[in-house]
Amino acid sequence: MPHHPRQDHFPAAGGQYWLYGHHAVGAALENPKRRIHQILATSEAAASIGRGHAATHPAPEGTDREALDRLLGRDAVHQGIAMRVSPLPETDIYEICDSACDMERASVIVLDQVTDPHNVGAILRSAAAFGALAIILTERHAAPESGVLAKAASGALEHVPLARVTNLVRAMGELKEAGFWCLGLAAEGRQTLSEAKPSGKVALCLGAEGSGLRRLTREHCDLLVRLPTSGPIDHLNVSNAAAISLYELVR
Repeated sequence: MPHHPRQDHFPAAGGQYWLYGHHAVGAALENPKRRIHQILATSEAAASIGRGHAATHPAPEGTDREALDRLLGRDAVHQGIAMRVSPLPETDIYEICDSACDMERASVIVLDQVTDPHNVGAILRSAAAFGALAIILTERHAAPESGVLAKAASGALEHVPLARVTNLVRAMGELKEAGFWCLGLAAEGRQTLSEAKPSGKVALCLGAEGSGLRRLTREHCDLLVRLPTSGPIDHLNVSNAAAISLYELVR
């Protein structure tokens, strides 16, 4: 008989939340750092999980799509599976700097008050695709770790760490001390990213759509650069801008 989620299946104390969708759930199952508390799945989705995780994670509880719609909302593309998890362990700026110390080339993304979880998730996906070490974002006025963010990241949340900092300018200073060149993406940049010919270790700084980088963030960038847009729409969604910029860094 299908299991129908009740109110106690909603996020509990300790910041637990629901992951959903095959890519997000599959990546979480493979991540030894991810603490999993409960799995709900339709019979079809449960079969896709396989037996390899039975010893380390809770067994899936049977449910149906209508019950998952009620739990997650009808806009959630859950594909018949949801997982209640704790947030991943925090990564700090010093760990990121240490991981890059022996690298000749490395990239990180610095997000200045980007609050849309779809955008942050899409940026995570691009960061994983192009080999970025981490995404650094502010503790306040930034998208929290959530099911929406994880779904947009399509599994990348389990591979690219999010480092939350109280002071973005101070974090940029730590990156510079570790040998990173801080490039701010701004429409008024005199050079395009390709003209700047960045090499070595690069921290790519992007601001929220509309407001862009804040004044102090701009002032602490080593250089402001732009993307060479020339069509009738001269600005890009922040996640699109991040993807193009990351491609340019590895090209």
